[in-house]
Amino acid sequence: MLFLSETDVRNLLPMVRAIDLLREGFDAYASDRAQNQPRRRLILPSGASLHSMAGAYGSYFGTKIYSNHPKHETWFLFVLYDAETARPLSLFEANNLGRIRTGAASGLAADLLAPAQADTVALIGSGFQARGQLDAMRVVRPVRKVRIWSRSAESREQLAAECAAAGLEAYAAPSAADAVAGAQIVVTATFAKDPVVESEAIKAGTFIAAIGSNHQQRRELPAELIHRAGLLVADSIEQARIEAGDFLLALDGDGWRRVVELRSVVSTPDRYAHCVDGITVFKSVGLGLEDVIAAGFVYEEAKRLGMGSELPILIPEPKSESRYPATH
Repeated sequence: MLFLSETDVRNLLPMVRAIDLLREGFDAYASDRAQNQPRRRLILPSGASLHSMAGAYGSYFGTKIYSNHPKHETWFLFVLYDAETARPLSLFEANNLGRIRTGAASGLAADLLAPAQADTVALIGSGFQARGQLDAMRVVRPVRKVRIWSRSAESREQLAAECAAAGLEAYAAPSAADAVAGAQIVVTATFAKDPVVESEAIKAGTFIAAIGSNHQQRRELPAELIHRAGLLVADSIEQARIEAGDFLLALDGDGWRRVVELRSVVSTPDRYAHCVDGITVFKSVGLGLEDVIAAGFVYEEAKRLGMGSELPILIPEPKSESRYPATH
């Protein structure tokens, strides 16, 4: 069983390839050639939580499990399996896997729905995920300017300096409203419970990727902005109905009829091409399917290049008949 570290994942999964992989995977999802299982959570009295999500695509299926405690850290792991034999193939450290595939999902949505000449990105949030989002937007659009706001002045100044060193015109904004002014692409990547941008600050022709919340009582966007949007897109409506607070706190039963899935946009892009003139909201909660799509590629590359390390775990070769019933 192959073990792949955070460094292995970062080196083997360039953002441009991740976006192409998700495009292929969501096209397969649109024709029922892929599966996604929404996230489940186990909450302990101590405040610790265990989260799991799964998916299947092509030759692989797998699950990501991660634990966290609000006063401590979050630990991500992903296990990849062979779809034909159910044999475990690889164990991943999965923090970078999550960052890259989350960025790639937003990049894919932006490639389909953001203005073609969008050159200014507003980042609301300046952490680990925000960097992955910017990487993705730079792949799909001619980004020259980055405007950054987060609660920490030090953090937004640091990210602005990194962007400037990468050749971008970067600005650490004093407010969220200042950051989004003039931006054709807005990314919200925060831990906020309440909205971090005001509806009136967002102009027509703006593409928004809201990726920071996957909890039913947390949101980054106000209800008024959700109502103004001409197009609402979810990576999965089934999962969004469980944990997308941005939509759950704004939409009633009829409102949910306005939400389309990313797989539909991928499979029939011409149907949504006109939407770039209005406000588009892509709500990403993160799917197990996305992890499988990305991990399968990383595993194959690692095997091809002889990377990773073998775990000292004895897993018997698959036999034609198992000793145990499948129901166990």
